[in-house]
Amino acid sequence: MLKCRECRECNGIACRGEIPGLGGKDSGASFIRNVEAWHHVKINMDVLADVREVSTASTVLGIPMALPVFAAPVAGIRNNYGADLSEYEYNCRVLDACEKTGIRAFTGDGIDLENLFLKPAQAVNDHGGHGIVTIKPWVKSGVDARIEALSHLHYELAAMDVDAAGLPLLRAGRVPVENKTADSLRYVKERIGKPFVVKGVMSVSAAETALAAGADGIVVSNHGGRVLDEAMGTAEVLPEIAAAVKGRMSVLVDGGIRSGMDIFKALALGADGVLIGRPLALAAVRDGADGEAALIRKYQDQLAQTMRMTGCGSIADIRRDMVRCVNW
Repeated sequence: MLKCRECRECNGIACRGEIPGLGGKDSGASFIRNVEAWHHVKINMDVLADVREVSTASTVLGIPMALPVFAAPVAGIRNNYGADLSEYEYNCRVLDACEKTGIRAFTGDGIDLENLFLKPAQAVNDHGGHGIVTIKPWVKSGVDARIEALSHLHYELAAMDVDAAGLPLLRAGRVPVENKTADSLRYVKERIGKPFVVKGVMSVSAAETALAAGADGIVVSNHGGRVLDEAMGTAEVLPEIAAAVKGRMSVLVDGGIRSGMDIFKALALGADGVLIGRPLALAAVRDGADGEAALIRKYQDQLAQTMRMTGCGSIADIRRDMVRCVNW
Protein backbone atom coordinates (compact mmCIF):
# COMPACT_ATOMS: atom_id res chain seq x y z
CA MET A 1 0.00 0.00 0.00
CA LEU A 2 1.38 3.41 -0.98
CA LYS A 3 2.20 5.71 1.92
CA CYS A 4 1.49 8.85 -0.11
CA ARG A 5 -2.02 10.29 0.28
CA GLU A 6 -1.78 11.88 -3.17
CA CYS A 7 -2.99 15.27 -1.97
CA ARG A 8 -4.31 17.75 -4.50
CA GLU A 9 -1.24 19.86 -3.72
CA CYS A 10 1.90 18.06 -2.55
CA ASN A 11 2.69 20.53 0.24
CA GLY A 12 3.74 18.42 3.23
CA ILE A 13 0.76 19.24 5.45
CA ALA A 14 -1.01 15.87 5.52
CA CYS A 15 2.24 13.90 5.95
CA ARG A 16 3.96 16.10 8.55
CA GLY A 17 6.64 14.19 10.42
CA GLU A 18 6.02 10.91 8.61
CA ILE A 19 9.50 9.49 8.24
CA PRO A 20 9.81 6.75 6.97
CA GLY A 21 7.32 8.07 4.49
CA LEU A 22 7.19 11.24 2.46
CA GLY A 23 6.83 13.86 5.17
CA GLY A 24 9.12 16.54 6.49
CA LYS A 25 11.04 16.18 9.74
CA ASP A 26 9.25 16.67 13.08
CA SER A 27 6.56 19.36 12.56
CA GLY A 28 7.06 19.19 8.78
CA ALA A 29 7.58 22.97 8.67
CA SER A 30 10.61 22.84 6.35
CA PHE A 31 8.81 20.78 3.68
CA ILE A 32 5.77 23.05 3.98
CA ARG A 33 7.90 26.21 3.78
CA ASN A 34 9.66 24.96 0.64
CA VAL A 35 6.32 24.80 -1.17
CA GLU A 36 4.96 28.04 0.28
CA ALA A 37 8.12 29.96 -0.63
CA TRP A 38 7.52 29.40 -4.34
CA HIS A 39 3.97 30.74 -3.93
CA HIS A 40 5.51 34.01 -2.70
CA VAL A 41 7.37 34.40 -6.00
CA LYS A 42 5.04 35.94 -8.57
CA ILE A 43 5.52 36.10 -12.33
CA ASN A 44 5.51 39.46 -14.12
CA MET A 45 3.64 38.90 -17.41
CA ASP A 46 4.74 40.76 -20.54
CA VAL A 47 3.43 39.70 -23.95
CA LEU A 48 4.62 42.79 -25.86
CA ALA A 49 7.62 40.98 -27.30
CA ASP A 50 8.40 39.37 -30.62
CA VAL A 51 8.33 35.72 -29.53
CA ARG A 52 7.49 33.46 -32.45
CA GLU A 53 9.04 30.22 -31.24
CA VAL A 54 9.68 29.04 -27.69
CA SER A 55 12.39 26.54 -26.83
CA THR A 56 12.85 25.06 -23.36
CA ALA A 57 16.14 23.43 -24.37
CA SER A 58 19.18 24.12 -22.24
CA THR A 59 22.64 22.79 -21.47
CA VAL A 60 23.19 22.16 -17.77
CA LEU A 61 26.41 20.75 -16.30
CA GLY A 62 27.56 20.20 -19.86
CA ILE A 63 24.52 18.04 -20.70
CA PRO A 64 22.14 19.14 -23.50
CA MET A 65 18.59 18.76 -22.17
CA ALA A 66 15.08 19.29 -23.52
CA LEU A 67 14.31 21.32 -20.41
CA PRO A 68 16.48 22.15 -17.37
CA VAL A 69 14.89 19.58 -15.07
CA PHE A 70 16.43 16.60 -13.27
CA ALA A 71 14.66 13.80 -11.41
CA ALA A 72 15.91 14.08 -7.83
CA PRO A 73 17.60 11.14 -6.07
CA VAL A 74 15.18 8.89 -4.20
CA ALA A 75 16.27 5.79 -2.26
CA GLY A 76 14.40 3.33 -0.06
CA ILE A 77 11.42 3.22 -2.39
CA ARG A 78 9.72 0.38 -0.49
CA ASN A 79 10.30 1.86 2.95
CA ASN A 80 9.41 5.46 2.12
CA TYR A 81 6.74 5.03 -0.55
CA GLY A 82 5.36 1.59 0.24
CA ALA A 83 6.04 0.59 -3.35
CA ASP A 84 6.43 -3.04 -4.38
CA LEU A 85 9.50 -2.30 -6.47
CA SER A 86 13.19 -3.02 -6.14
CA GLU A 87 15.60 -0.10 -6.23
CA TYR A 88 16.77 -1.26 -9.66
CA GLU A 89 13.22 -1.47 -11.02
CA TYR A 90 12.29 1.95 -9.67
CA ASN A 91 15.39 3.63 -11.09
CA CYS A 92 14.87 1.95 -14.46
CA ARG A 93 11.37 3.46 -14.59
CA VAL A 94 12.76 6.91 -13.79
CA LEU A 95 15.62 6.61 -16.27
CA ASP A 96 13.25 5.34 -18.98
CA ALA A 97 11.06 8.43 -18.44
CA CYS A 98 14.09 10.69 -18.62
CA GLU A 99 15.19 9.08 -21.88
CA LYS A 100 11.71 9.62 -23.33
CA THR A 101 11.70 13.33 -22.40
CA GLY A 102 15.32 14.35 -22.89
CA ILE A 103 16.29 15.04 -19.28
CA ARG A 104 18.46 13.32 -16.65
CA ALA A 105 18.04 11.67 -13.25
CA PHE A 106 20.07 11.51 -10.05
CA THR A 107 20.14 8.12 -8.33
CA GLY A 108 20.26 7.61 -4.57
CA ASP A 109 22.30 5.92 -1.87
CA GLY A 110 21.81 4.35 1.57
CA ILE A 111 23.21 2.04 4.21
CA ASP A 112 22.87 -1.05 2.00
CA LEU A 113 25.66 -0.49 -0.53
CA GLU A 114 24.51 -3.27 -2.85
CA ASN A 115 20.78 -2.51 -3.05
CA LEU A 116 20.52 1.21 -2.30
CA PHE A 117 23.61 2.41 -4.17
CA LEU A 118 25.04 -0.14 -6.58
CA LYS A 119 21.73 -1.32 -8.09
CA PRO A 120 20.65 2.26 -8.96
CA ALA A 121 24.12 2.96 -10.36
CA GLN A 122 23.83 -0.22 -12.43
CA ALA A 123 20.55 1.10 -13.80
CA VAL A 124 22.38 4.24 -14.98
CA ASN A 125 25.05 2.07 -16.60
CA ASP A 126 22.33 0.03 -18.31
CA HIS A 127 20.83 3.24 -19.71
CA GLY A 128 23.95 4.22 -21.60
CA GLY A 129 25.55 5.87 -18.58
CA HIS A 130 23.07 8.76 -18.86
CA GLY A 131 22.62 9.78 -15.25
CA ILE A 132 24.16 11.17 -12.08
CA VAL A 133 25.05 8.89 -9.18
CA THR A 134 24.72 10.32 -5.67
CA ILE A 135 26.93 9.36 -2.73
CA LYS A 136 25.97 10.09 0.88
CA PRO A 137 28.54 12.00 2.97
CA TRP A 138 30.03 8.83 4.46
CA VAL A 139 33.29 8.78 6.33
CA LYS A 140 36.26 8.04 4.08
CA SER A 141 35.87 4.24 4.14
CA GLY A 142 32.26 4.48 2.97
CA VAL A 143 33.13 6.94 0.21
CA ASP A 144 36.02 4.76 -0.96
CA ALA A 145 33.82 1.65 -1.05
CA ARG A 146 31.28 3.37 -3.28
CA ILE A 147 33.85 4.88 -5.63
CA GLU A 148 35.42 1.45 -5.98
CA ALA A 149 31.99 -0.06 -6.72
CA LEU A 150 31.55 2.49 -9.52
CA SER A 151 34.87 1.70 -11.16
CA HIS A 152 33.38 -0.64 -13.79
CA LEU A 153 30.18 1.37 -14.44
CA HIS A 154 29.36 4.19 -16.84
CA TYR A 155 27.80 7.42 -15.56
CA GLU A 156 28.07 11.10 -16.49
CA LEU A 157 28.52 12.87 -13.17
CA ALA A 158 28.60 12.22 -9.46
CA ALA A 159 26.99 14.12 -6.60
CA MET A 160 27.12 14.13 -2.81
CA ASP A 161 24.06 15.13 -0.80
CA VAL A 162 26.00 16.61 2.10
CA ASP A 163 22.82 17.50 4.04
CA ALA A 164 22.28 13.76 4.60
CA ALA A 165 24.80 14.20 7.42
CA GLY A 166 21.70 15.11 9.45
CA LEU A 167 19.93 11.76 9.02
CA PRO A 168 20.05 9.97 12.42
CA LEU A 169 19.83 6.47 10.94
CA LEU A 170 22.90 7.12 8.78
CA ARG A 171 24.86 8.81 11.57
CA ALA A 172 24.34 5.75 13.77
CA GLY A 173 25.30 3.24 11.07
CA ARG A 174 28.27 0.90 11.10
CA VAL A 175 29.84 3.20 8.51
CA PRO A 176 28.49 6.62 9.53
CA VAL A 177 28.03 9.84 7.63
CA GLU A 178 29.84 13.03 8.63
CA ASN A 179 29.86 16.77 8.00
CA LYS A 180 32.15 17.57 5.09
CA THR A 181 34.82 20.23 4.60
CA ALA A 182 36.41 21.68 1.48
CA ASP A 183 39.29 19.21 1.84
CA SER A 184 37.06 16.15 2.21
CA LEU A 185 34.89 17.23 -0.74
CA ARG A 186 38.00 17.82 -2.84
CA TYR A 187 39.10 14.26 -2.03
CA VAL A 188 35.80 12.90 -3.43
CA LYS A 189 36.06 15.03 -6.57
CA GLU A 190 39.63 13.90 -7.23
CA ARG A 191 38.90 10.22 -6.57
CA ILE A 192 35.87 10.19 -8.87
CA GLY A 193 37.59 12.01 -11.72
CA LYS A 194 34.30 13.25 -13.16
CA PRO A 195 32.22 16.42 -12.84
CA PHE A 196 31.04 16.68 -9.24
CA VAL A 197 27.95 18.29 -7.71
CA VAL A 198 27.45 19.18 -4.04
CA LYS A 199 23.79 18.88 -3.03
CA GLY A 200 22.46 20.38 0.19
CA VAL A 201 23.80 23.95 -0.01
CA MET A 202 21.70 26.53 1.85
CA SER A 203 24.08 29.45 2.37
CA VAL A 204 26.57 31.58 0.47
CA SER A 205 29.41 30.32 2.66
CA ALA A 206 28.53 26.69 1.90
CA ALA A 207 28.41 27.48 -1.82
CA GLU A 208 31.85 29.06 -1.59
CA THR A 209 33.16 26.01 0.25
CA ALA A 210 31.89 23.76 -2.55
CA LEU A 211 33.51 26.07 -5.08
CA ALA A 212 36.81 25.96 -3.18
CA ALA A 213 36.62 22.16 -3.23
CA GLY A 214 36.47 22.21 -7.04
CA ALA A 215 32.80 21.27 -7.36
CA ASP A 216 31.32 21.84 -10.81
CA GLY A 217 27.87 22.57 -9.45
CA ILE A 218 25.70 22.82 -6.36
CA VAL A 219 22.09 22.03 -5.54
CA VAL A 220 20.41 24.52 -3.25
CA SER A 221 18.52 22.01 -1.11
CA ASN A 222 17.40 21.24 2.43
CA HIS A 223 16.80 17.55 1.62
CA GLY A 224 13.11 18.12 1.05
CA GLY A 225 12.70 19.31 4.62
CA ARG A 226 13.70 15.87 5.94
CA VAL A 227 16.86 16.71 7.91
CA LEU A 228 16.06 19.88 9.89
CA ASP A 229 12.80 21.36 11.11
CA GLU A 230 12.17 25.13 10.82
CA ALA A 231 14.68 25.58 7.99
CA MET A 232 14.51 28.29 5.36
CA GLY A 233 12.79 27.47 2.08
CA THR A 234 15.09 26.92 -0.87
CA ALA A 235 13.45 29.71 -2.92
CA GLU A 236 14.27 32.15 -0.12
CA VAL A 237 18.04 31.54 -0.16
CA LEU A 238 18.50 30.82 -3.89
CA PRO A 239 18.90 34.44 -5.08
CA GLU A 240 21.79 35.31 -2.76
CA ILE A 241 23.57 32.02 -3.43
CA ALA A 242 23.19 32.37 -7.20
CA ALA A 243 24.41 35.97 -7.06
CA ALA A 244 27.54 34.84 -5.22
CA VAL A 245 28.68 31.91 -7.38
CA LYS A 246 26.78 31.82 -10.68
CA GLY A 247 29.12 31.94 -13.64
CA ARG A 248 31.75 30.07 -11.66
CA MET A 249 29.72 26.89 -11.17
CA SER A 250 26.30 25.53 -12.10
CA VAL A 251 23.50 26.34 -9.64
CA LEU A 252 20.56 23.96 -9.30
CA VAL A 253 17.70 24.04 -6.80
CA ASP A 254 15.09 21.64 -5.45
CA GLY A 255 12.42 21.58 -2.76
CA GLY A 256 8.72 22.16 -3.37
CA ILE A 257 8.86 22.71 -7.15
CA ARG A 258 5.48 21.59 -8.45
CA SER A 259 4.91 23.14 -11.89
CA GLY A 260 6.46 24.65 -14.98
CA MET A 261 5.70 28.04 -13.44
CA ASP A 262 7.84 27.11 -10.42
CA ILE A 263 10.62 26.05 -12.80
CA PHE A 264 10.44 29.46 -14.46
CA LYS A 265 10.58 31.18 -11.06
CA ALA A 266 13.68 29.19 -10.10
CA LEU A 267 15.45 30.10 -13.34
CA ALA A 268 14.52 33.76 -12.89
CA LEU A 269 15.94 33.72 -9.36
CA GLY A 270 19.28 32.51 -10.67
CA ALA A 271 19.15 28.73 -11.01
CA ASP A 272 20.49 26.96 -14.09
CA GLY A 273 18.13 24.06 -13.52
CA VAL A 274 15.92 22.31 -10.97
CA LEU A 275 15.49 18.90 -9.36
CA ILE A 276 12.00 17.50 -8.72
CA GLY A 277 11.54 14.65 -6.25
CA ARG A 278 8.25 13.51 -4.74
CA PRO A 279 5.89 14.20 -7.70
CA LEU A 280 8.10 12.43 -10.24
CA ALA A 281 8.81 9.54 -7.87
CA LEU A 282 5.11 9.04 -7.21
CA ALA A 283 4.33 9.14 -10.93
CA ALA A 284 6.96 6.47 -11.56
CA VAL A 285 5.61 4.28 -8.76
CA ARG A 286 1.96 4.61 -9.73
CA ASP A 287 2.07 4.84 -13.52
CA GLY A 288 5.51 3.67 -14.58
CA ALA A 289 7.86 5.38 -17.01
CA ASP A 290 5.01 6.55 -19.24
CA GLY A 291 3.25 8.21 -16.31
CA GLU A 292 6.39 10.00 -15.21
CA ALA A 293 7.14 11.06 -18.79
CA ALA A 294 3.63 12.52 -19.08
CA LEU A 295 4.20 14.61 -15.94
CA ILE A 296 7.56 15.86 -17.24
CA ARG A 297 5.90 16.89 -20.52
CA LYS A 298 3.22 18.73 -18.52
CA TYR A 299 5.94 20.68 -16.74
CA GLN A 300 7.59 21.40 -20.08
CA ASP A 301 4.32 22.70 -21.58
CA GLN A 302 3.72 24.91 -18.52
CA LEU A 303 7.27 26.27 -18.71
CA ALA A 304 6.92 27.03 -22.44
CA GLN A 305 3.60 28.81 -21.87
CA THR A 306 5.09 30.88 -19.05
CA MET A 307 8.03 31.81 -21.25
CA ARG A 308 5.69 32.90 -24.06
CA MET A 309 3.65 35.02 -21.64
CA THR A 310 6.78 36.77 -20.33
CA GLY A 311 8.41 37.41 -23.69
CA CYS A 312 11.03 34.67 -23.54
CA GLY A 313 11.91 32.66 -26.63
CA SER A 314 14.71 30.74 -24.91
CA ILE A 315 15.86 29.78 -21.42
CA ALA A 316 18.63 32.38 -21.75
CA ASP A 317 15.98 35.11 -22.04
CA ILE A 318 14.64 34.49 -18.52
CA ARG A 319 15.64 37.38 -16.22
CA ARG A 320 15.38 38.30 -12.56
CA ASP A 321 12.99 41.19 -13.26
CA MET A 322 10.42 38.76 -14.63
CA VAL A 323 9.49 37.67 -11.11
CA ARG A 324 8.78 39.53 -7.90
CA CYS A 325 9.10 38.18 -4.37
CA VAL A 326 6.17 39.26 -2.21
CA ASN A 327 5.62 39.07 1.57
CA TRP A 328 9.16 37.91 2.34
